[in-house]
Amino acid sequence: GAEAPGAKQGRPRERRGRAAGQGGRAVSTSWCPVGTAFDVKQQQQQPLRGGAAGRDTGLFGVPELSCPEGFQEAQDRALQESEQLVQKACSTPPGPETVMIFDQLSDSLCRVADLADFVKVAHPDFAFREAAEEACRSIGTVVEKLNTDVELCQSLRRLLADETVLSSLDPETRRVAELFMFDFEISGIHLDEEKRKKAVELNVRILDLCNEFLIGTHIPNKIDKHVLPEHIRYNFTAEGNYLRIAGLHADCPDDLVREAAYKIFLHSNAQQLARLEELLENRNSLAQLVGYDTFAHRALQGTMAKNPETVRQFLEKLSEQLSKRTQKDFEMMTKMKMKLNPHNSMLMPWDHPYYSGVLRAERYNIDPGLYCPFFSLGACMEGLNSLFSQLLGISLYAEQTKRGEIWSEDVRKLAVVHETEGLLGYIYCDFFQRPDKPHQDCHFTVRGGRLKENGEYQLPVVVLMLSLPNSARGAPTLLSPGMMENLFHEMGHAMHSMLGRTRYQHVTGTRCATDFAEVPSILMEYFANDYRVVNQFARHYKTGQPLPKNMVSRLCESKKVCAAADMQLQVFYAVLDQIYHGKHPLKKSTTEILKETQEKVYGLPYVPNTAWQLRFSHLVGYGAKYYSYLMSRAVASMVWKQCFAQNPFDRAMGERYRREMLAHGGGKEPMLMVQGMLQKSPSVEDFVDALVSDLDHDFETFIMDS
Repeated sequence: GAEAPGAKQGRPRERRGRAAGQGGRAVSTSWCPVGTAFDVKQQQQQPLRGGAAGRDTGLFGVPELSCPEGFQEAQDRALQESEQLVQKACSTPPGPETVMIFDQLSDSLCRVADLADFVKVAHPDFAFREAAEEACRSIGTVVEKLNTDVELCQSLRRLLADETVLSSLDPETRRVAELFMFDFEISGIHLDEEKRKKAVELNVRILDLCNEFLIGTHIPNKIDKHVLPEHIRYNFTAEGNYLRIAGLHADCPDDLVREAAYKIFLHSNAQQLARLEELLENRNSLAQLVGYDTFAHRALQGTMAKNPETVRQFLEKLSEQLSKRTQKDFEMMTKMKMKLNPHNSMLMPWDHPYYSGVLRAERYNIDPGLYCPFFSLGACMEGLNSLFSQLLGISLYAEQTKRGEIWSEDVRKLAVVHETEGLLGYIYCDFFQRPDKPHQDCHFTVRGGRLKENGEYQLPVVVLMLSLPNSARGAPTLLSPGMMENLFHEMGHAMHSMLGRTRYQHVTGTRCATDFAEVPSILMEYFANDYRVVNQFARHYKTGQPLPKNMVSRLCESKKVCAAADMQLQVFYAVLDQIYHGKHPLKKSTTEILKETQEKVYGLPYVPNTAWQLRFSHLVGYGAKYYSYLMSRAVASMVWKQCFAQNPFDRAMGERYRREMLAHGGGKEPMLMVQGMLQKSPSVEDFVDALVSDLDHDFETFIMDS
């Protein structure tokens, strides 16, 4: 999360694991084609297992982790290793070796913390989750101490102050040294002891508030059932005399149900409000204590945007460009509402997601049921395999797992293999729903890649987590178009992790600026929506018939229906996030700011007694950085149009993309990577134009459908 100390400062969806050897060229005998592994899954319901019978390896092949107690062992070893490395760093004369030692130190702690970060949310066994949670806490405390260790900081400061040594460092080593220094500074290392202590206290309090606020964003609200009309009560879960409202019911066709859910689920809560206010105040105090004007200034250091002024400019210009289109979208939704509900035609916030969906379905017949048979999971994985092979010379193979290596028998392990470079790393695919598994699609770094002291490369290990439904036995898993796009998105993150083969794990793969981290994943969505790509793999699972071209065109065009209003909503969230993390004390309460911003930026009326900001969970991991989704999409759009729209399989472009954008991880300034790819420096106006031009309907499809 954004407050995580030291080595994990401000990296959303980021984690790591054990050391491994170098990749060889030969194709392993335990590998099988990727598509088969996923479509076979439903038939055998057996974990793929190798190794000696009865002897368990640990999770991800880490020997200690064959039982929950192993976390303590792994943690103790990491702490012992880190103590030795701290001593070594303090006694080494300034030079590139200093940076190498710092990176080893970061790696030894993150190998446990990042793995534990994944296990604590995804392992089905409570004992494992609890042990992982404890390991995260212990390592977090150590990192906090190290970030305020004056002697350790001095060893880095000596390096950065020595002009001769500094000028001899290569750009990546220098950037990594500066990033470590930045971690020290935002923990208040340069302050006197009293202020430093205050910074540590604020960090600890912020971490607690983040956890409490996050839990609060998901807690359902209860209401006396007699308050609601009898005919809509069945939509909610009954608990005695109360009804439990756990979400917005945005897809429900009954306007009254959506209205009730909106007003009750978003009803203000004094405790959650106090948490948010304290969190924002503490973030601001910490930022000012360590020398920044606002928390946003601190959070945006090192990003593509660089500062809050650029973000404000970007959001204002985008809002300006969207306003006429958004108005048109709202008018279309209002007409549809009048048609379906003549008694109450005023468009309200709970109407937007529903009526935009109705318009999409009416204008383009895109019932997911028509598409699912063409998107079996095995076919989609083969599609990704084929795309990566043509663009990057990379193949995905399913590899047998040893007993104890995986946490659920439907997890699949993929080896990522380059045609000349050999094994690049591993992706564990945890794709299916199960009890207690979070309903979110995300990418975890379990172990970061780095060049080890012995000259071998530590292979990256990641997990891709999806929530696909378990299909009937004997039938393949069928994906809706949205699920297929999500799979491509998450696989974009995974490829970034595999190909961001940096010398230092501190900047490996997706460990980069938040507003750049989503570029590779969003770019994959453009591939997923291109007929030439889809046509390579989308086949009806029973007949083998390819997905007709006009069905893909209709799907793509349907996404543009009300897309301006959808984007305007994202602009509103991003603006709100910037104000909350801007100048303090805030001029008004967070709810008054919400009301004012909603009416000014979004355009639909604020509903009295609601407080949507108390459900805004992104304020935790994306504090002052919610704009990142929009800016990453703008860059991805420019890369797609300029480099891949003409030919999505262009190998030369694929290699340029790897060389300029993926290979550096976070080891190069993000804007320089974008410049390298686009061969020009994009302006804020270019970003806005890219986003807005994506909203235009494709003339050919329009004529064809007419």
